[in-house]
Amino acid sequence: MAGREELLRRITVNPAVFQGKPTVRGLRIKVENVLALLEQGATVQEILEEYPDLEPDDIRACIAYARRLVANEELSEVRLEATR
Repeated sequence: MAGREELLRRITVNPAVFQGKPTVRGLRIKVENVLALLEQGATVQEILEEYPDLEPDDIRACIAYARRLVANEELSEVRLEATR
C-alpha cells in the first residue's frame, strides 16, 4: 500500500487539461469525478469498472488529495452552523 506522499504524486494539474483541474496520473479523469462517484455510494470496484485505466491506489490518491484540501483550506461553500 502506497504512503500519502506517494499517493499524492498520482494527482497531476496541467493548465491545458480541464482548465487546470486536478486529474489522476495525467489521464483525462478528474479527481472530482472519482470523488463524486464515491459520494454517490459507488464502490472501488465499480469505479475501476467505469474507469478501467484507474488503479485502486488512484482512488486512494483522490481521497488523500481531498483530505489535504480540507485540512489546509477554507471551503466557502460549506455552511457554517451556529454553536450554542
